[in-house]
Amino acid sequence: MNQKYIITQLLCFLFLVTGIATGQQKKATIEIPVQDNEAWWSGVVNHGEMLPIKNGYHANLESNYGNQVQPLLLSTEGDVIWSEDPFEVKMANNVLTVSSPNSSLIHTDAGSTLREGYLYASKTYFPPAGELPDELMFSAPQYNTWIELMYDQNQQDILEYARNIISNGFPPGVLMIDDNWQEDYGKWDFHPGRFSDPKAMVDSLHAMGFKVMLWMAPMVSPDSDVFRLLSEKDMLLKDAEGNAAVIRWWNGASGILDLSNPDTEEWFKEQLDYLQETYNVDGFKFDAGDFHHYDNTYTSDGPASRQRQSELYGRIGLDYSLNEYRAMWKMGGQPLVNRLRDKAHSWEDLHKLIPDILLQGLIGYNFTCPDMIGGGEFTSFLPGAEIDQELIVRSAQSHALMPMMQFSVAPWRILDNEHLEAVEKAVELRKKYAPVILQLARESVKSGEPIVRSMEYMFPHQGFENINDQFFLGDTILVAPVLEKGIDTRKVVLPAGRWKDSNGKVHEGDQVVEVRVTLESVPHFELQ
Repeated sequence: MNQKYIITQLLCFLFLVTGIATGQQKKATIEIPVQDNEAWWSGVVNHGEMLPIKNGYHANLESNYGNQVQPLLLSTEGDVIWSEDPFEVKMANNVLTVSSPNSSLIHTDAGSTLREGYLYASKTYFPPAGELPDELMFSAPQYNTWIELMYDQNQQDILEYARNIISNGFPPGVLMIDDNWQEDYGKWDFHPGRFSDPKAMVDSLHAMGFKVMLWMAPMVSPDSDVFRLLSEKDMLLKDAEGNAAVIRWWNGASGILDLSNPDTEEWFKEQLDYLQETYNVDGFKFDAGDFHHYDNTYTSDGPASRQRQSELYGRIGLDYSLNEYRAMWKMGGQPLVNRLRDKAHSWEDLHKLIPDILLQGLIGYNFTCPDMIGGGEFTSFLPGAEIDQELIVRSAQSHALMPMMQFSVAPWRILDNEHLEAVEKAVELRKKYAPVILQLARESVKSGEPIVRSMEYMFPHQGFENINDQFFLGDTILVAPVLEKGIDTRKVVLPAGRWKDSNGKVHEGDQVVEVRVTLESVPHFELQ
């Protein structure tokens, strides 16, 4: 090996280490004047509809805002800002200010487009793991028992729900049994008063073609024998006095697992493995994990890191190919299913699906579920609540060409024949494109590319950065769901190229077209 080659390699290494080769800088605070032709996205999924960042925007990643976050900023000019710890971001007078009190901000000029910036961030900070969650999550609809049963999860009604799925012509898929199937929080066994033979129930669901997931949380009821046992073994987070902390969450007051203790992780996985081995359960819906649950809690080594505890909870799911999370920190690229936070049964919240799910992919959470069809807030479906049948249809259509499609409220119970048939057509459309979605998911585990992509991501610097009501499925399928009530036309922005619509008509691109829509329409176009 000659001396010149060795010197060249050493210089390249030094340039990479210092970041000079990529224009990288490390600072605690960064101020960036934002030009008119430049746009920025923050890594806060629940802020999708607010993005790209505008004057008055503010986010502090000490909160996860009820959904996934990533300590990341991306721009249309290929800029990447990353920090290993939470940071604060705001914009005023067209100046973007980012500050991190606990670690350096790494600012990299990674290219000239949003896509180039994302691919650099993916490769550098959250590289794809090369593994995929269970493929059934993509290839078939999911069904969650929450809206139909709420806290009355029981063997008889779960089996009835599954039978009704089949008898109404819907295909089997993943069935998620939601909260209150268990004896108590932390006592992870089926409640004997509501489940006479849970293994027989799971076997029956398998025979119908379903895989079965159970709801799970890192909580332990404080009046239980499990709480006392885990407290004695220092496996629960503590309060300032050194006692096992009791935290408030939406289901009352509970202890919370200290997953920084390897013994706690081992105990928790033992509970999950017991459920799989004893009842043939296939996987778990991991709920909670929000940062604020860890406020004012302590490990044996000092104050608990809220983000680290949430991340450790996320890592539990890596051992189970059927998994689902709502709160997440720094786990982009991993084979974890990330669901959008619960949406209300409203047109306003329907509008949030596309920008939120686009942002999930843009920060590395590619295996995504857009909440439950029609909304996941159960109060919207209580007796006396007003159901908008068209909203259910348009929600199902929006899900149909996204990475995953999840039902909870039973459409055959709340819809008349016309609207039910429209939902069934959306499921048929899903079936048609399921191989495409699954192939994109398989490619994502290698490339890191999102399954759904924004207009700006695909066609940079053409004025598409603010389009949040249509999306790309992969590189060639443009989807523009109907998001307004009672309309019979839908405007669609077509980029340059030739685009064939679902009726076979070919449109020249680089224009806005107005297409006629009916209740059954899901406007989508394929690049020719």
